[in-house]
Amino acid sequence: MENNSSIHFGIAWLRSIVLEALINRGNKGSDFFSETSFSKNIEESFSNLIVDYTPSYEELKIILLALTPHLSPGFFRSILAEHLPEGGDFPEFGGVKGQNHRDILPTGETAQFILAGDDLEKRLEVQRLFSTDHWFHKKSILHLEAVPPGEPVMSGRIILDPEVLEMLTLGSVSKPKFSTDFPAEYIETGMEWSDLVLAQSTLRQIREIEAWVRHQATFFEAWGMGKKVKPGYRVLFHGPPGTGKTLTATLLGKSTGKDVYKIDLSMVVSKYIGETEKNLARLFDKAQNKDWILFFDEADALFGKRTNVRDAHDKYANQEVSYLLQRIESYPGLVILASNFKSNIDDAFLRRFQAMVFFPIPKPDERLVLWEKAFPSNIGIDPAIKWPRIAQQYELTGASIMNIVQYCCIVALEQGSDCISLENLQNGIRNELVKEGKIV
Repeated sequence: MENNSSIHFGIAWLRSIVLEALINRGNKGSDFFSETSFSKNIEESFSNLIVDYTPSYEELKIILLALTPHLSPGFFRSILAEHLPEGGDFPEFGGVKGQNHRDILPTGETAQFILAGDDLEKRLEVQRLFSTDHWFHKKSILHLEAVPPGEPVMSGRIILDPEVLEMLTLGSVSKPKFSTDFPAEYIETGMEWSDLVLAQSTLRQIREIEAWVRHQATFFEAWGMGKKVKPGYRVLFHGPPGTGKTLTATLLGKSTGKDVYKIDLSMVVSKYIGETEKNLARLFDKAQNKDWILFFDEADALFGKRTNVRDAHDKYANQEVSYLLQRIESYPGLVILASNFKSNIDDAFLRRFQAMVFFPIPKPDERLVLWEKAFPSNIGIDPAIKWPRIAQQYELTGASIMNIVQYCCIVALEQGSDCISLENLQNGIRNELVKEGKIV
């Protein structure tokens, strides 16, 4: 693979650079930061490693420093053994030992030694590469591990983002797994817009959101509106359960080529002070540069109205809402909140939504379309079933209709029939109405 050959070339290149730095013992020439001192072949070999960025040679060396321990255990120990055959400590080189990894893990001080030697001005230039203003930080490429209070900040390990590591080594990034550290589930659907039945006013608003997702890059960058308008787009989906809110969010992602992640708020909200903010921080940090659509279902649990402060618990609950509001406003992609009742959502959030889309109970003509589309095309329907009458008589949501369809199909299969009978349909409708607490 071309990517693997580039990595092998890069490790060999880094080895020669580290050895040169050790031989010079920190005495670097004034042209150290000049790109002309390196082979054009190196630039061509590594241009495919980070397709979205054009790292300088200094930035590329730092990426390689962070990458190499993952690919070549013993890399730094072998170099130091070659340079110091009699052993001995070399604190100027930096580096720390890991808990499991037995070789040296490079630190910011390692990068300073290799890139700048003992030149103070150049060492400060290297330090700036790890600042929050650099694209390493902004694009979540790599960072320095925090150090104990009072210790030099550059003594922290250089940590490569796991997704960047996967991209550099395997050429692609797998979707994150649902876990306590990432309480969000990737959702997808085999359905199309034609399978979704919505009120015309609702569908019109959805098309407007879809247009924003398609053209956001042009709007913010090419048209320069990023200077005038806050990043991202915030939407509230509200209406009774089963009216298509989750499916609509999933179809928005499918039609625009964006991944959609449904956040499990039961794993985000914690009774312990400060834990909810930490959970939210991990989630948004993971999503920040991915251009995902974030879907908060049953958002009332976290986005509900703030309370008057009566005790410490109320104070921290309000802080959680304020923190969430801050993170949502700074998220550059589409955030969708779903709630059964608009009135449950805090007014501070409502003022910041670009759109509020109501998903009503389908009307009879919409329910008729749902019924006609719901059953498999290869199954028969009892002539006694009159869909216009069924649609008019029973006020059901799309989700309820699909529950009934599933019931009828399973009963037909159990009976060895390839036809849906009126009796089975009536039983399915009755079961669904009882479940919803409606009088039959």
